[in-house]
Amino acid sequence: MDAVQGTLDELGTPLQEVTFVVFDLETTGGSHAEHAITEIGAVKVRGGEVLGEFATLIDPGGPIPPFISVLTGITDAMVVAAPRIEAVLPSFLEFISGTVLVAHNAGFDTGFIKAACQKHGYAPPKNAVLDTVDLARRVLTRDETPNHKLGTLARFFHSTTEPIHRALHDARATVDVLHGLIARSGSFQVHTFEELKSFVRAPTPEQQRKRHLAEHVPHAPGVYLFEDERGEVLYIGKSTNLRNRVRSYFTASETRPRIREMIGIAERVRHVVCATTLEAEVRELRLIGGAKPRYNRRSKFPDKVVWLKLTDEPFPRLSIVRELRGDSATYLGPFPNQRAADDARTALYDTVPLRQCSDRLSLTGSRRACVLYEMGRCGAPCEGRESVADYSVHTDVARRAMLTDITPVYTALLARMERLSVEQRYEEASLDRDRLAVYVRTAARMQRLTALTRIPHLVAASPAFDGGWEIHVVRHGRLCAAGVMPRGAHPTPFVDSLIARAETVIPGHGPVHAATAEESETILRWLESPGVRLVQVEGDWALPVHGAARVKARLDQAYQGGYPR
Repeated sequence: MDAVQGTLDELGTPLQEVTFVVFDLETTGGSHAEHAITEIGAVKVRGGEVLGEFATLIDPGGPIPPFISVLTGITDAMVVAAPRIEAVLPSFLEFISGTVLVAHNAGFDTGFIKAACQKHGYAPPKNAVLDTVDLARRVLTRDETPNHKLGTLARFFHSTTEPIHRALHDARATVDVLHGLIARSGSFQVHTFEELKSFVRAPTPEQQRKRHLAEHVPHAPGVYLFEDERGEVLYIGKSTNLRNRVRSYFTASETRPRIREMIGIAERVRHVVCATTLEAEVRELRLIGGAKPRYNRRSKFPDKVVWLKLTDEPFPRLSIVRELRGDSATYLGPFPNQRAADDARTALYDTVPLRQCSDRLSLTGSRRACVLYEMGRCGAPCEGRESVADYSVHTDVARRAMLTDITPVYTALLARMERLSVEQRYEEASLDRDRLAVYVRTAARMQRLTALTRIPHLVAASPAFDGGWEIHVVRHGRLCAAGVMPRGAHPTPFVDSLIARAETVIPGHGPVHAATAEESETILRWLESPGVRLVQVEGDWALPVHGAARVKARLDQAYQGGYPR
């Protein structure tokens, strides 16, 4: 009998024989439908050896936004003589021919390449694709790396190249990360590329063994709680279909290392059926905040946020606090941590000459001025050089910038960023960019929250899947009642009954005073979703004309999904 030669698929391709092209792109934004590629960097490797590199700047066909230039260091002047993407594609497609493509957050980079191919008449690449983010989630635990950003993984694997948002640098760093991840996968008996692809998606034995935990969970919206043998809550989640969601934890689609670790400990799944999906979202937040499960990462410590406070005294100052008080002070927040609040405070200091000392000052001045006076950044009220009336001009600007008009902060920092970018002082400009982003996003968030939380009573409805209506009662930004009105029912008795049994809310202090910011934001997202109708509203629901929302979109575009590394 003649011997039969096994196919390559049957034998598997040893990883040391696979040719990988690790690549990275820089772009003018995060959407391949709206933005363009400004740089391609790629490294071809096999068996740990670099076989070649591909790198080029690309003329995007339009101006590069200043925020992108600050982030990447790529300016309009740098790409003015660079080739267009249609001239680069043939060479790049030839470079990657017959290889496995590797990228960090590969969907972003491959999406831009496919869009460019489609636009310019080239067949999109059919290469196998490996995402180092997916592989990292499979082989690294949360104790080893807090996240899977490229910079974090490069430091963990001691990469010789630091990611700096330049394509070739980031591709080289990703090569080191890839080699580190492949070495790790060897401990899982992964030795071929086919095994590697299956390994990334395969459920663990623990996941397969515990599939029975989902059997009693109903097909309904609600909250689910994974518990260990002692009844300790390990993880809390929510879903529009509890049974389907819980079952997904025991399949190959669940690749998060910390969740797979949690599955190994879990012994039961409790559930709470909710009337609506919004009620499920809110209950999830409240339960996480109360139980603080060790495997939940978000929403565990809603009470640990901080605020920026413009104090209530003759010469107000900016202070970072954890508590909202019933005083006449002005607050901006919430911020997730002290550093973010300090960035926002610095942005205000760079815009308005407020005093930066922490002492309470007398009306006449009692001590010598500091160096800020000599620099022209403070009027020295401490030395009596600035009266309460004169100082109040600065206070009023700061107060408006915090509450209603972000123009002074935005204009001042944007002008300085553009000047620093022209001078190629990108590191300094990036600091201003990040401070401005923190300030604008926090101000926009607070203004949206305040618009809702000052409304004492609101009833809204959205269409349900069965033809009925999901109805919610909201008071001062807190969900107080939820119900589903059946199709054909008269709305008045149903709404009146829901209102009668709704929770009574006594508002507290500050912009967010009856619920966590996350709960109020969840309600806002629902209120702004298509099909929602307002049934009852007490008071006005409006945003300031010159508020932060008008410039936030510009900032978000600069940071949009294209730069998560």
